[in-house]
Amino acid sequence: MDWIKQCPRFLLALLTLLVVSSCAISYKFNGASIDYTKVSTIQIDYFPLKSMYNYSPLGTTFNEKLKDIYAAQTRLSQVKNGGDMIISGEITNYQQLNQAVKSDGYSSETQLKVTVNVRFVNNTNHEEDFEQQFSAFRNYDSSLQLTSVQDGLIEEMVKEIVEQIFNATVANW
Repeated sequence: MDWIKQCPRFLLALLTLLVVSSCAISYKFNGASIDYTKVSTIQIDYFPLKSMYNYSPLGTTFNEKLKDIYAAQTRLSQVKNGGDMIISGEITNYQQLNQAVKSDGYSSETQLKVTVNVRFVNNTNHEEDFEQQFSAFRNYDSSLQLTSVQDGLIEEMVKEIVEQIFNATVANW
């Protein structure tokens, strides 16, 4: 008689185990939507500095961060030539602009802006090819020297631009 009382609990546990083990839920938290059966390689060309005003660490920082995001958030192998996807371009703009003027006529806020021109080729689906500019800017107090804030601002802007490029190329947002 005791086994009859235990039977519903056993069946409930067995049923729960079957339901849980038969369900397969898959989430992608990086936002990438890549068909790895068609695309397995990516070629990321060096982006040279082609703006009138240059800050050499910008080029190195940008190029490394761009490669890093694809390595960290996709399973694509990075190749030097003949990639299924090709990203190329140049850093076209690095400039400071006065944003706000105080009553004495001097600038109170300055904007630092970076623009990158990107050419994307998907050799498995040329309908996704594009050429587009991506920009980011940060404002800082004009009483500060650019040299004292430049590295931190560049780090933030490069991260933003790289995420924009990643989303435009493989996230299909």
